[in-house]
Amino acid sequence: MTDKRKAYEEKFDAQLKEWSAQIALFRAKADKAKAEAKIEYYKTIETLQGKHDAARTKLQELRASGDSAWEDLKTGSENIWTEVKTSFKNAASKFK
Repeated sequence: MTDKRKAYEEKFDAQLKEWSAQIALFRAKADKAKAEAKIEYYKTIETLQGKHDAARTKLQELRASGDSAWEDLKTGSENIWTEVKTSFKNAASKFK
C-alpha cells in the first residue's frame, strides 16, 4: 500500500468518525425538540445515516481493492464524499 493511499484512507476514516459524532449530536438535539420539529429532525438524521453508511461501504471497497483498481474507486469515493459533506452541512444549518 502506498503512503498516499494510506493517508487517503485515514482521512476518510477520520471524516466518518466526525460524521458519526455529528449524527449523535443531531439525535441529542432532536430528542430535545418539540414534536413537529422532532419528526423533521429524525427524517434528516435517517437520511444522513444512510449517506454515512454508503460512504463507509465505499471506504471498505477502497480498502479491499487492489492498487490498480484503487485509483478508479477513489474518484467515485470522492464524489460520494462531496455529496455526504453537503448533506451534513445542510443538516447542520437545520439543527441550529
